Amino acid sequence: MRNISDVIEQHLKRILQESPTGSIEIQRSELADLFQCVPSQINYVINTRFTIEKGYIVESKRGGGGFIRIRKGQIVNRAKLQELLTEELIGDSISQSVGHSIIDRLLEEGIINSREALLMKTATSRSVLGVELELRDQLRANILKHMIAAILIR
Repeated sequence: MRNISDVIEQHLKRILQESPTGSIEIQRSELADLFQCVPSQINYVINTRFTIEKGYIVESKRGGGGFIRIRKGQIVNRAKLQELLTEELIGDSISQSVGHSIIDRLLEEGIINSREALLMKTATSRSVLGVELELRDQLRANILKHMIAAILIR
């Protein structure tokens, strides 16, 4: 049985995919009514499942008549993608969960295949990088940057 967060995520992804503009505008309260949940559940789904590292851009306007706009970021070219990933998203340090979200995005976009994704996730997992946390996140960032560079220049 899927949980309510999975159901909300799939609903949003489906209407986003069907959108001719590539973006959707939703009202948090209307979506909460539709799924019979609290509005904070909608916030949780958007904040955890529609992040920049997963390829989404989220904008919001608060107050009466406010909305949340979600759009799928488009990959313009490999050089821009490499710059975005290595400089803005990965930086000098990255957690396992954020790193794996980036790998999932590369897989979804068809930039890597499932075997490459598995290898990248294995090489950057906490069980393989058996050093203290701060050093581990720095090492993971360095490994990911070099893997991405190698993939994007092929």
